[in-house]
Amino acid sequence: MAKDKKGFILYADQKELFEQLPDDKAGQLIKFIMKYVNDEDPSTDDLIINLAFTPIKQQLKRDLQKFEQTKVNRSIAGKAGADKRWQNVANDSKRIPTIAKIADNVNVNVNVNDKVIVSIAERKMNFANQLAIYKKDYSKDILNEFYLYWTEHGTNDKKMRFEKQTSFDVSRRLNNWLKNSAKFDTKESVNDDYMNHVMKQINLNK
Repeated sequence: MAKDKKGFILYADQKELFEQLPDDKAGQLIKFIMKYVNDEDPSTDDLIINLAFTPIKQQLKRDLQKFEQTKVNRSIAGKAGADKRWQNVANDSKRIPTIAKIADNVNVNVNVNDKVIVSIAERKMNFANQLAIYKKDYSKDILNEFYLYWTEHGTNDKKMRFEKQTSFDVSRRLNNWLKNSAKFDTKESVNDDYMNHVMKQINLNK
């Protein structure tokens, strides 16, 4: 019997074969079958047992082949499922949160279908975290100016400046900001204390 296979099948239509045997031969046949399925490689000179066992043996072999094929199929399916799950994980890790999409709907659905309110302060922090990865590429002043300009909003506004854009790619906007930094003059309205506070909040002054 194959490894991990703990049972075998005797079929209802084999009942007729057993009924044609004397009780002692039927008992011997059952014991012979049990030895065979437990890989004891039994043999007998009894012609009746050999004749009775032959069709049963062939059926047991067919069942074993089906069992082995099922194991192979399940192994293939399991590997394919695992590969798909890992691919999904890899794809998820490559997805960058889009600020505009977060901003389009202030009420964000969570997994349990409850709703949480994402405040402007929280969305500012999310925006700041996205800027933090560019610390090595842009100066502190550039990042501060960019942050202060695009997170500006009125007292009654539900959205910040960047959230009102049709699309907003941080990397591309930063690059354009650097090229056109001379056109912007946001420094004059920002004192040093507030700038340091902003830097502390967005973890850019470490």
